[in-house]
Amino acid sequence: MSHDRDRYAKAENPPRHDARDDSPAVRVSGLTVTAPDGRHLLREASLTARPGRLVALTGPSGAGKTTLLRALTGLLPPGTTRTSGRVDVLGHDVFALTDRELRTLRGTRLAHVGQDPGSGLNPRMCVRTLVRELAVDRDPKAVAALLAEVRLPDDGRLATRRPGALSGGQQRRVALARALARRPDVLLLDEPTAGLHPELRDEIAELLRQLAREHHLAVILSCHDPAVVERFADDIVELGTRSRPSSPLPVPVPVPAPVLTTRTAPAPPSSAARPARPALDVRNLHVSFRGTPALTGVDLTVAPGAAVGIVGVSGSGKTTLVRTVVGLQRGTSGTVHLAGTALSTGLRGRTREQRRRLQLVTQNPLGALNPSRRVGDAVGRPLRLHRRCPAGETAERVEHLLEQVGLPPAFADRYPHELSGGQRQRVAVARALAAEPDVLICDEVTSALDTDTGRAIMDLLTDLRERDGTTLVLISHDLPLIADRTSTVTVLEAGRAVESGPTADVFAAPRHAATKALLGTAVPATGP
Repeated sequence: MSHDRDRYAKAENPPRHDARDDSPAVRVSGLTVTAPDGRHLLREASLTARPGRLVALTGPSGAGKTTLLRALTGLLPPGTTRTSGRVDVLGHDVFALTDRELRTLRGTRLAHVGQDPGSGLNPRMCVRTLVRELAVDRDPKAVAALLAEVRLPDDGRLATRRPGALSGGQQRRVALARALARRPDVLLLDEPTAGLHPELRDEIAELLRQLAREHHLAVILSCHDPAVVERFADDIVELGTRSRPSSPLPVPVPVPAPVLTTRTAPAPPSSAARPARPALDVRNLHVSFRGTPALTGVDLTVAPGAAVGIVGVSGSGKTTLVRTVVGLQRGTSGTVHLAGTALSTGLRGRTREQRRRLQLVTQNPLGALNPSRRVGDAVGRPLRLHRRCPAGETAERVEHLLEQVGLPPAFADRYPHELSGGQRQRVAVARALAAEPDVLICDEVTSALDTDTGRAIMDLLTDLRERDGTTLVLISHDLPLIADRTSTVTVLEAGRAVESGPTADVFAAPRHAATKALLGTAVPATGP
């Protein structure tokens, strides 16, 4: 779908906000949202969003960004209460609308993409059908154009995949395509650039700014990425210490790409003190989805106590690789060895001890946490299952694990829906640490965290590695993080490992075009 003005206009005729005037499309004043125990999830928040402008919500993890976005849709987290304030969207007080009026508003003029968009995609539908079911224009060419617009070209393969065969970044873009397919007046996005490599991140952010300006949309997004906020936001609302109305920014100017500085990661234990065999050894791994190759002949060797990075553009196969390693995805062929022991390609063939020793923190923790169980139960389960401490000490150990990841012990009594995305991510890290794994794999573990919290989590993981010899495998689009925290790196492109070696060497003198593109290095032209 090309978003030209004629095609973007709707034929709907409910009372409408005039998109041509400059009156606010969204106005929030003094909004306070309170949990059942009296805690303030959001305190006196204010926000103004006008058509044609992109507003960024910033603030530390848990500041209330997700709660504010949900309030704009008229849906607050379960059990919470709006104790003060008003929310007007397109001329309507959303908390005064009937359920039917609210459904009409959300179904035609207001679109929301959550922080874990994969959980909102029907796992039985293919990508093309997921987009078409909400599209105003269901013509196949329009759907294909819309996928291309969010950088998901319909090459005849990706559009036929189901959500489970997509990377986290691809799922996020499918959800964005579904939102745009409805041609809304107000677009709400919770961390839309998380889990995307820098070039794609900037393309998506530029697309959102372009849609806002050319089609007079009001776009509101939450974001932890200072570079995206500074370059693309027209207005900023900072939540945390004190919410304040958005204020205009100067015209955004490009900022230089971050400089990659590398430090020597602490070395693994000396060869005399460790076994010669790798902690994790993957050989010639192949994975296919309904006959379409996702991984082709991938090798990965991780020394005991090492910190290894895996990088590549969205959809290159990083998540598929680690899901196959931990047994959540069956490989077509190839082998996985843990400290010299061959592992079954599926969880059912692995012993409980093998599963304990190899843990994965997933990119989208909402789907990995049982919504009916409290945080304390989720973190305590590995302690009980793997008998990591006496039963009488479980509660104390849970509190310690929560404190390690920067969460108060009182969070043990909360449910996942009562947490922000960044807080859920930290619970997932605590749960993985509870098993005391030999190898810990983290898939975009800092993408939903603010800078300070992300640094604290990485410091914790580095400390575990140095103190206990835990082996770390880090997937991230944050190349400075990979440069700073890993000793070796593997680059994936289109399901193949195209380059690997010491991180400092690979980043200082990349050989493959894919690595050069990731680093923003000019690729020499090739010719006859």
